[in-house]
Amino acid sequence: MLKTLLAPLRWLVRALLALLILFEEWGWEPLRRVFALIAKLPVIRQVEALLKRLPPRWAFVVLVLPSLLILPIKLAAVWLVAQGHALLGVLIIIGAKLFGTALLAWLFQLIQPALMQLPWFARLYGRWTAWKADLLAWVRASAVWRMARAVKRRVARRWRAWRGG
Repeated sequence: MLKTLLAPLRWLVRALLALLILFEEWGWEPLRRVFALIAKLPVIRQVEALLKRLPPRWAFVVLVLPSLLILPIKLAAVWLVAQGHALLGVLIIIGAKLFGTALLAWLFQLIQPALMQLPWFARLYGRWTAWKADLLAWVRASAVWRMARAVKRRVARRWRAWRGG
């Protein structure tokens, strides 16, 4: 009985997590490339070299730092929303999320080899990637996803026809 009552809540949580993960998946690579452009600066290259040489425990500290540094910004944005500055607060939250995702993608690419030397991290990362793959398979099997893909293909075909014609 309880399982039946909790099923809609479980579905909702799964759908919200899927949206968050899809954002991360779609944003991760393009944002990492943006940071890679910035990383061509000589100072950033030196930082990259330092990050690549970090021991595993320090690499984990570096991985956690961006989230901790962006948290006060997000809290300030929530405070702005509470003060009636909803648009500004939401824009700050979106900007912080984009910047944080870009920074994390760039950092993770540099320090992943060191992180994978931590047995507990490698185990959790393996579980995370398997869980994420299952969740994304669930999303891609949904009727909403299939319909969105069909609409996207139609729009792309019409766009190409319009540009070519």
